[in-house]
Amino acid sequence: MTSTKTDEAKKLPHLLIIDDEREVGEFAGIVAQSLGFEYTSTTNAGDFLKALDDDVTLIMMDLMMPDMDGIELLRLLGQQKCKTTLILMSGYDKRVLETAEELAQTLGLSVAGHLQKPFRLPELQKLLKGYALLNILTPEPKQISKAVTKDELLRAMVREELVLHYQPQLNIATGEVVGVEALVRWQHPERGLIFPDDFIPQAEVLGVIDELGWYVARLGLSEIRQFVNREGLQLKLSLNVSPQSLHDLQLPDIFVGLARQYGVAPENIVLEITESGLIQELASALDILTRLRMKRVHLSIDDFGTGYAMMQQLRRVPATELKIDRSFVHDMHQLNSARVVVRKTIEIGHELGMKIVAEGVETKEQLEFLRINGCDIAQGYYFSRPVPAIVLLDWMKNYAPLHF
Repeated sequence: MTSTKTDEAKKLPHLLIIDDEREVGEFAGIVAQSLGFEYTSTTNAGDFLKALDDDVTLIMMDLMMPDMDGIELLRLLGQQKCKTTLILMSGYDKRVLETAEELAQTLGLSVAGHLQKPFRLPELQKLLKGYALLNILTPEPKQISKAVTKDELLRAMVREELVLHYQPQLNIATGEVVGVEALVRWQHPERGLIFPDDFIPQAEVLGVIDELGWYVARLGLSEIRQFVNREGLQLKLSLNVSPQSLHDLQLPDIFVGLARQYGVAPENIVLEITESGLIQELASALDILTRLRMKRVHLSIDDFGTGYAMMQQLRRVPATELKIDRSFVHDMHQLNSARVVVRKTIEIGHELGMKIVAEGVETKEQLEFLRINGCDIAQGYYFSRPVPAIVLLDWMKNYAPLHF
C-alpha cells in the first residue's frame, strides 16, 4: 500500500485507489497529486477497507480484482451507506462499465464517472478536475471559444491562414540547436491567433484532419528547406501526426515522396506520434511506422509517460526517440515520483537505443537535472517559445549556448 497522506495536510482532498495492477495505481496517484490531492494506493480489498475512513473524499476502483471483485465491493459499500464519490475503471467493454455505474447509483452510491483501460492522462485529469471543481475548489471562469466548422477549416487552408511556429530543440551536452518542432497556429482574421487545442480536435471530429496534416507537412518541409538554403543549417524537423492518420497504409510512400519533392532528406524528419495513437490503431500503426523507418524517417513517441499501457508496446514500435511529457519535467523539483519517472524513461530509452527529448524545460534547475541524468535533447521556454520561422532564424543568428 502506498500513501502520501500526512498530518500536516489533512485538509487536502484524499483519493483512495484500489487496483491490483500496482503501476496503474501509482500512475493515477501521481496525476492526482499534481492536481492537489493526497492519495493512497492499494492492491487488494483488505488494504482498501482498512484505508477507507472519513478523510477519503474520492475512490478510484478497478472492477476486476483477485480477492473481491468490484461488483462485490460496490455491494459492500452500498450496505455500509458509503458517501464517498467513486470513479470506476476496467478493461472490460464500455457497456460493463456503464452497467456497473448504474448499479452503484442504484445502491445509493455517488459516481463521478468511469475510465476504460487503458486510459490516458487527459481522461483521468478531466475526471479529477471535474470532481475538484464541483466539490472542493471554486470554479475558475472559462474562456468559451466558438466552435469552428468544416468549411471554415478548409477555407483557412486555402487562404493560408494556418501558420507554423517553431520551437528549437537543443543538444543538452553541447548547446547546439539540432532540430525544431513545428506547431500549427491559426491566424484567424477576426479572432486573432488560435492555438491547436481549439481546432485540432474539431478537425478530427469533422473528418478533415488528414487534409490539415498534409497542409502542415507541406508547409513545414517548405520552410525547413529555407533554413537549409538560406543559412546552411542542418536541422531535424519534427511534425506531429494525428492518431487518425495511422490507418492510411499509403502514408509512408506519400510522405517520403513529398519530402523528396521539397528536397528534404527523410533522415532529417521526425514524426511524433502520441501513445494513444499507438494504442488505438496498433495493427496499422506498426505497419506504417515500420515502413517509415525503412525509409529512414525518424519516429518519436510523444508525451511518453502519460499512458501506462505504452510500456507493454514500447518494444514493438521502431521509434528512435522518446519525448518526456512536460508534466513530469514541470514536477521534477517538487515530486520525487516525477524525478523517478524521468530517470527511468531516460534509462529505458537509452537501453532501447533511442534519443530522449524533454519538453517543457523552463528553468536552469530542470536543465541541470536532465543533463546529470543523461537526457539528450531539451526544448522549452527556457530557450525559446514557439515562434514564426523568420523570428527563429533571427534568434539562431544571435544564439550562443550561454544557458549551458
